[in-house]
Amino acid sequence: MASGEFRLRVRYAKAGRLRWLSHLEMIHALERSVRRAGLGYAVTQGFSPHMKVAFGPALPVGTAGDNEYYDVWLTRYTEGSEVLASLRASTPGDLAPIDVRFVADGEPSLGAAITIAVYRVAVTGRESSASQVRMALESFVRSGSLTVQRKGKDKVFDLTRSLPKEACVGDKDGGSEVEITVRMGPDGSLRPELLVSQALSHASLDAAVAHTTRTETFIETSEGSWARPV
Repeated sequence: MASGEFRLRVRYAKAGRLRWLSHLEMIHALERSVRRAGLGYAVTQGFSPHMKVAFGPALPVGTAGDNEYYDVWLTRYTEGSEVLASLRASTPGDLAPIDVRFVADGEPSLGAAITIAVYRVAVTGRESSASQVRMALESFVRSGSLTVQRKGKDKVFDLTRSLPKEACVGDKDGGSEVEITVRMGPDGSLRPELLVSQALSHASLDAAVAHTTRTETFIETSEGSWARPV
């Protein structure tokens, strides 16, 4: 971080129709919000200077996020409450900022620091009760792995490694809701809706994933505890 720059971390939600934005479209939308807020932001050096900003792990198109994060570097210090009010006034409601704080220079980037994500997966259909979905998911997880085809190649996820805690399933709105915690890494992370879909198919249940929300992301400390980025 250059002298005279202040690293601001913003916690925001991605919801409603804007959950269908691609990661790049979302970046552009939030950069426009920073500009409209009138915040003095730093720019990168080089042949193509642009806003100095960094985002947390990308959300798949169609997946909502209750607590997402980005860092933007400002050229002047302003009280957090004032910055938050300015961002709220300039940001679309479905990308609403929730909280802000200034981050120390020595803290790692969001992309490197965040290794745990919690998702909520809604399941609907004739055979979508919590007991049915729970049994299907437990049976599939016991198989030990999930194979996903990406760009013509098979990627195999070790479920023991990818799932740091047991999934929780409950009844919800005539169907069920699955809370799944996933460990992320440099090689990517398991998509929970694919895991649930595979489990439903493996059990031959008349049910399907309706929608997915990432509810939290965490930084895993050296002591093994999980902490919010903000």
